[in-house]
Amino acid sequence: MRGPVVSDLMSRPVVSAGPGASFKELVALLAEHAIAAVPVVDEHRRPLGVVGEADLLARHGGDARRERGFRRLRVWTKARGLTARELMTRRVPTVAKDDPVAGAARRLVETNLRCLYVVNAAGHLVGVLARRDVLRSFLRPDEEIKETVEREVLQRSIWADPATVDVRVDDGVVTLSGVIDRRSEVERAEWLTEAVPGVVAVRNRLKYTQDDGAAAEPR
Repeated sequence: MRGPVVSDLMSRPVVSAGPGASFKELVALLAEHAIAAVPVVDEHRRPLGVVGEADLLARHGGDARRERGFRRLRVWTKARGLTARELMTRRVPTVAKDDPVAGAARRLVETNLRCLYVVNAAGHLVGVLARRDVLRSFLRPDEEIKETVEREVLQRSIWADPATVDVRVDDGVVTLSGVIDRRSEVERAEWLTEAVPGVVAVRNRLKYTQDDGAAAEPR
């Protein structure tokens, strides 16, 4: 069963700017769309950098005389920057549109990023995945989650008899109970259910009739 990928949850279209966008144009974009940063793209919509609120505020807060080396030059450039090319931070946090959402969410947490910019196989900007996009998946109705677990996990992946297995969902928490054939399928049912969009947690109370040895590890 395929888990959710980035393209399932990302927002589009993406507000972006060209490298020649002026200081005031960039400020207007942030204000108009109520966003904290805007990606800078080339003519093929390949990301070149990101201009955030901090980059724009550097005009008032940067004093290059207090810095040294390359950082001094960078502070001086941003404090006097007039275009996106001069103001942008060149490291763009990107993620592939076909990457699993679980990995992208982990990266958002570990790096304390607000969002990841989504690119296709050619490196073109096609969307943005923000924290709120990931969290929105947890608003999925319980009944819809229940139907997905029964159909995709138990019937199509485990081939369990619906008459012997019960699925209950309360506020996104899935409880599996009943009896299935093999021990390995009990564990497989649990990690497949955890991958269903909207699932907050899984309580696995399934029992098995046959101990088929060490349970197979999920790939």
